[in-house]
Amino acid sequence: MDRPVALAFRLHPFEGVGVAPALRLDGRLRREGDRLSLFYRLEGPLEALRLPPPEPAPGRRDELWRSTCFECFLACEGARPYWEFNLSPSGDWNAYALEDYRQGLRPEPAYRTLAARWVCGERRLTLEAAFPLPPSLPAGAPLQLGITAVIELAAGGLSYWALAHPGTEPDFHRRDGFLLRL
Repeated sequence: MDRPVALAFRLHPFEGVGVAPALRLDGRLRREGDRLSLFYRLEGPLEALRLPPPEPAPGRRDELWRSTCFECFLACEGARPYWEFNLSPSGDWNAYALEDYRQGLRPEPAYRTLAARWVCGERRLTLEAAFPLPPSLPAGAPLQLGITAVIELAAGGLSYWALAHPGTEPDFHRRDGFLLRL
């Protein structure tokens, strides 16, 4: 894959779980060679959300999805292994490799850091991140991507956002939710 490929996306909340205020969550992603760039934009009444405060020394952390967290899932088309990237407004992050649907979860050792730039305004939160694709992916392989987010509400509870929600429960690991192709 020599030329950059970019796609826009819009996420939708899972109905009936953690009813979110009037929010809009969209963005774009771009693949250029072996690098992936992500941009998320969350707009609306941010005061109705619980956003983790910035960490003075952000790092790799588990269970970021228990609070507001933006996520990206990626896989090679037709292959069982996939990766999960978690980015918190605190600056904390994680990258996991999985062998198959929810199996063999382990931190992806290829990542020692996952830098992201967060900007929070009165009614808008944005995230920009760029990182190399996992080194075990075949060069130029077509990718399937699932773009998701967990939004914690100030009143309590979580709201689950994705490109689509193919099941009866929120489940970002379902491959039929990896709707974008790069």
